[in-house]
Amino acid sequence: MTLSRVQILTLSGATALANTARYVFWGLLLHFFSMSLVQAMEKDDPTLSMVKIDQLEWRDTDGPDPFYFEGEGWVGRDLNKVWFKGEYEHRDGSTEEAELQALYSRAIAPFWDAQVGVRRDFKPQPSRSWLAVGFEGLAPYFFELNPAFFVGKSGRTAFRLEAEYEILFTQRLILSPELEINFYGKNDEDTGNGSGLSDAQFGLRLRYEIRREFAPYIGVNWYKKYGNTADFSREEGEGVSDTSLVIGVRAWF
Repeated sequence: MTLSRVQILTLSGATALANTARYVFWGLLLHFFSMSLVQAMEKDDPTLSMVKIDQLEWRDTDGPDPFYFEGEGWVGRDLNKVWFKGEYEHRDGSTEEAELQALYSRAIAPFWDAQVGVRRDFKPQPSRSWLAVGFEGLAPYFFELNPAFFVGKSGRTAFRLEAEYEILFTQRLILSPELEINFYGKNDEDTGNGSGLSDAQFGLRLRYEIRREFAPYIGVNWYKKYGNTADFSREEGEGVSDTSLVIGVRAWF
């Protein structure tokens, strides 16, 4: 039987309509399935955030007493996060030190993250920018470690090691020994940083957690410059070591 042109066009249109309906059906089905999968993943691995003030304190020193801030925050999921870390020191009406880091963090092992990003030293002047690569995590015996390597312009390099430990006298009364050591690959007289071991800082802070999120503390902080960094400070008539009483608060939310 021979089909007319109108019948052929009608059958072709019906076939195209059926194919379109089938594609729409499978597309909608795939869309709803993917949305359900995303929602399920969101429930299992939600986006979280935290801001932590490690140190917000006043320091009783031999010279003008500084106010010091050190904190960090992150936003992300279980494996991938964006971190921000900052330090700020205000002394005698002016900013002595100001540093900010922005990092991408990826979990690479239980309790350990690899981090890469940028660090900007706003103070002292002139400001410096660095590529930052490091790790942050919990070492055996519950030592919190954060080694980081920095690369800047003109062949500048730096290394920083931060370590912290917590001794629980009670569930609320906690003693925290903290250590920070800085090394630089070459002299930077403009900012007062010398090559090799530049400075070290050790602190003992005893805090009482009124709530888990808020804890006032008292303690002592020891700071010393070494090598060429100490020589640069002496040339400027500045001290190279200091031991200070500290009073402050630690909080997170």
